[in-house]
Amino acid sequence: MGMTLASMIAPDADTRAEDVLRLRREITRMQRRRSDLPLIPVPPPLEPILPEGGLQVGTTYALSPSPGLIGALLAGASRTGAWCAAVGMPTLGVEALAGHGVDLDRLLLVPAPGPRWLSVVSALSEVIPLIAIRPSSAVRDAELSRLSARLRDRGCTLLVVSGAAGAPLVWPQSEGSLQVHDPHWRGLGSGWGALEECEVTVTARTRRSPAPQSVRVRLPGMHGMVEAVAPTAPRLIPLPSMHVAPRPLADAPALLAVAG
Repeated sequence: MGMTLASMIAPDADTRAEDVLRLRREITRMQRRRSDLPLIPVPPPLEPILPEGGLQVGTTYALSPSPGLIGALLAGASRTGAWCAAVGMPTLGVEALAGHGVDLDRLLLVPAPGPRWLSVVSALSEVIPLIAIRPSSAVRDAELSRLSARLRDRGCTLLVVSGAAGAPLVWPQSEGSLQVHDPHWRGLGSGWGALEECEVTVTARTRRSPAPQSVRVRLPGMHGMVEAVAPTAPRLIPLPSMHVAPRPLADAPALLAVAG
């Protein structure tokens, strides 16, 4: 299972120093160097909506509060053997993350960092190349500038998840945003059945591509992962055949007379 670091950042003042030391020891043990990869891969169905087919390293993206989207993006990095982290999301399902392809042995969970979430993200960026965070408070401009500089320096990409209300999140200095909308669940009948898959539209807006780019996907699909939805061809409706008798030409008698 994923490694939970909630105890390392408990709000109790008596254990705060010890928790910070434990977190630093864990970071030192992992000893990640800055990645030279220009992109963090994403599932193939989401590649067309991003300018270079992946997430830019050392930047920030604003996300919808969609567990499926979070899991899909974490899985892209996890498949390369990289570590991932989810901070400030105590209800995020670990089994669902595994279904998307996230390696739970290389996943750090900090369910409730409280007001210290910015310090936690800053510390984790030293060793984690991809972090998903739901902030619990606003960020001052000076703090944001320091965090952005650290992300660029360490090559860490931050996924900032909006609140439960689902309003689009505007994060200063972000590379772009990915929003999920128009969901359609399948699998339920008239009072019976089980939810099997959900079709949604994922729309991306980035600095390199300001015009919104959208794709329709199953999130999740039948096997839990992202699946592309083939565009539906327009259905042609045949018109009823109508037999119209030919009308005689008004000049027909004259023409016959001339011909005769």
